[in-house]
Amino acid sequence: MVRSGLVLFGGEAVCRQGRLGARETETKGCKDVWKQGQGPLKGRDFHIRILLPVDLQLKNARIECSWRLKRILHGYRHILKQRLHSCPDLVSFMVELKTVLEIALKNTQDLHIPRPPEYYSCLVRDLEILGWNRVAYVDTGLTTVKLKAEDSCGRQHLITLKLNAKYPTEPPDCLVDFPVPFAVSWMPQNSLIDIYNQFLAALESLKEFWDALDEIDGKTWVLEPENPTRSATTRRIAIGNNVSVNIEVDPRHPNMLPECYFLGADHEVNPLRTKLNNNMHLWDPEISLLQNLRELLEIDFPSRAVLEKSDFAKDCGICYAYRLDGSTPDHVCDDPRCGQPFHHACLYEWLQGLPTSRQSFNVIFGECPYCNKPLTLKSSMKKL
Repeated sequence: MVRSGLVLFGGEAVCRQGRLGARETETKGCKDVWKQGQGPLKGRDFHIRILLPVDLQLKNARIECSWRLKRILHGYRHILKQRLHSCPDLVSFMVELKTVLEIALKNTQDLHIPRPPEYYSCLVRDLEILGWNRVAYVDTGLTTVKLKAEDSCGRQHLITLKLNAKYPTEPPDCLVDFPVPFAVSWMPQNSLIDIYNQFLAALESLKEFWDALDEIDGKTWVLEPENPTRSATTRRIAIGNNVSVNIEVDPRHPNMLPECYFLGADHEVNPLRTKLNNNMHLWDPEISLLQNLRELLEIDFPSRAVLEKSDFAKDCGICYAYRLDGSTPDHVCDDPRCGQPFHHACLYEWLQGLPTSRQSFNVIFGECPYCNKPLTLKSSMKKL
């Protein structure tokens, strides 16, 4: 038997079907939660009834809503069921429900507010002023626009604009392949040309960052990522046979010393760590990042023009593959006579299955599958 219910009208909670008793305070809290909504819920009416059983246990509650809202939340039913079981009280669940509904509304294209005629005339006018040669894509509903641009070095870039029904009073959502957030400055009298100009300015501000990574991509063997995007700030660069360095470049300060950690056998990477620490004071922001790394480490990185990737990239000794879920072998046996590489995940699983292995906190101690020499492995793959 249902003892009580909660109905939401336009973001406000109203008690129905009997007395809630101890739940009355929570119902008021639910009103506050939904009144504060500033996202997609604002200005929309949704009728939701939460039916509580006799024991008032939230995990056994039932949710009823309109067919329209049921369509919106169709793909989120399992999430709502999990929240009903995990939330300690009704107020907490209402906060979770509001968040899920906001996400669902953003991802539901066909249920957005209809656009007024002024929206289309304004958008077409702005595109004509901007120039159709800069438009890469427009969807059939005129709600998504992709604009293309070229920076001063000839690199091609795209910005995706998701426009809501209140454009141009409210700015569109902007999606870019940047390593830093792209915040748009917007006023109601602005247009797409203003966003486009801000996009161009942002491209130029990242020029040195992309120059540095383009040089690394073109003149070294980058093991990871295999196909880097413009937002990627890391590169794992091959140094020698199963030895590499992973660098993290600051997009705002690309000419400064990046964060580095080495991957490989200790007898190979320890001298490199020593050189980096001893020569750190020689870093010169006036020369390129790659040239600085060469001078600090006192090495020449393998060149694409001279060597093949197979010359320094070996398959994992356990799964016999080079790439596993996109990652390459990142642990090497420290014995110079062995030097067999492994994927961290493969080696960890292998060692866990051996009765002779032992584990202390996040470190597992075992033997190399190839040479039986002692081997240690941390749960984290980074070796500083």
